[in-house]
Amino acid sequence: MKKTDLITRAGFAKLQAELDHLWREERPETTKKVAWAASLGDRSENADYQYNKKRLREIDRRVRYLRKRLESLKIVDYNPQQDGKVFFGAWVEIEDEAGDTLTFRIVGPDEIYGRKDYISIDAPMARALLKKEVDDEAVVRTPTGEKVWLINQITYEKTDINQSNKT
Repeated sequence: MKKTDLITRAGFAKLQAELDHLWREERPETTKKVAWAASLGDRSENADYQYNKKRLREIDRRVRYLRKRLESLKIVDYNPQQDGKVFFGAWVEIEDEAGDTLTFRIVGPDEIYGRKDYISIDAPMARALLKKEVDDEAVVRTPTGEKVWLINQITYEKTDINQSNKT
């Protein structure tokens, strides 16, 4: 399944910061280590050389991916017209029939890693919630059957719009 090419402004900045860190700091350091280890002689038994050469390939692979991905992403900022309905970037609080609640933000697939409170716009839960309002029910199809969720609250981070005016 193809990833959706949407991202929040904060998510884009985080990916850009990762790219900058890898390219300007980590890659030059690793290149120096490879050169130093290579100067010691026999590379076949040199663990420093082998490890850092592998790390350099990993950095280069991630840099290529990030450059390509950042070009294809579309930043989505908060828009006042979104208020009251679930759209990209929304923080949503939902409740099931048992009274259990979940709160999460609907973001792009590149932003969910390392965050338990973010879900991808491509997730079945997010798709079921899109365009719904507070007190609407959303039916989510899961491998174990359908589950009904009630929307309790919808909020947006309105700081995104202020940042976009500065650029």
